[in-house]
Amino acid sequence: MEVTNKFIVIKAKIDGEPQQSDFELKTEPFSLMVNQGSEDVIIKNLYVSIDPYQINRMKTVSSSQKASEFAMQIAPGEVIDAYGVGMVVASRNPKFVKGDYVVGLISWGEYSISKGFILSKLDPVGFPLSYHVGLLGNSSLIWAHAFVGFFEVCKPKKGEKVFVSAASGSVGNLVGQYAKNLGCYVVGCAGSPNKVKLLKEKLGFDGAFNYKEETDLNSTLERYFPDGIDIYFDNAGGEMLEAAISNMNLYGRVALCGVISEYIDVEKHKTLNLLNVIYKRIMIQGFLSGDYMHLFPKFVSATVDHLRTGKMQVLEDISTGLESVPSAFVGLFHGYNVGKKIVRISDDLGDE
Repeated sequence: MEVTNKFIVIKAKIDGEPQQSDFELKTEPFSLMVNQGSEDVIIKNLYVSIDPYQINRMKTVSSSQKASEFAMQIAPGEVIDAYGVGMVVASRNPKFVKGDYVVGLISWGEYSISKGFILSKLDPVGFPLSYHVGLLGNSSLIWAHAFVGFFEVCKPKKGEKVFVSAASGSVGNLVGQYAKNLGCYVVGCAGSPNKVKLLKEKLGFDGAFNYKEETDLNSTLERYFPDGIDIYFDNAGGEMLEAAISNMNLYGRVALCGVISEYIDVEKHKTLNLLNVIYKRIMIQGFLSGDYMHLFPKFVSATVDHLRTGKMQVLEDISTGLESVPSAFVGLFHGYNVGKKIVRISDDLGDE
């Protein structure tokens, strides 16, 4: 049986701020039959993840493209792989049968074909399918960014003072909630009054501010952290990282999770005051979540109970329809999303 498959591609390499016009919707015939002797899996895509790191794959050159197999360059016109949830419609792979929910590497398209690489059978365990694209997805790495970055890199202690940038984003909001549940003092920054309100009223942050309204980030952090910062979870880079370092305590820890301010504007790169780093004995560590996949069971045991008891909230920003992928992606760089950005590709199969 043959159907028409629609999918999103880039028209050319993107070396500046992405625009919706950089993308196009392509249509090609797609077979739902699997050849005998292959181990292919045909997947109907239900939800796909929209992540800012993908911009580095779309550039002419990026250091990330050679550093990780998950960040390999995307060519114009090529299918864009992404994490998501789908349903198997045909398979000759012994691990999967028709009707299975699966989570892992699919594509920004209506259908995907996989050989089972970075693909797992999914048991929703009573949660919406969309949760498994973000927080609970063992392949999405959202869990690893937040859980690993905070607990394994920052090694927090109860009562410590924690600052989180991009705190209403898919990773930042989780880090803040983990910190609060541990008994830390937590302040986050975000890019709008509504996001600041959400951090304080829904997620229980001790403080939050709109970085777009602040003219002196160093003074702002001094105001929120009169006794200094013990842990900074960095999703921003640039001026925010510089200001946080200036306000850190002795033996402070910084987890470098993302530098979204620098992804599309290299002028935002700042040189750190290394004397601060040396004399305060500050530990700054970058990390790749793929190195910590063995900790997924530990994450699940620490998180699922919090979800079921209401001690943690899931923030999702879901758009509908494949055609909304470009606007969803571009919106990440303008701070339009609240929580994990996801696109629901198909309405044919729901969470029931």
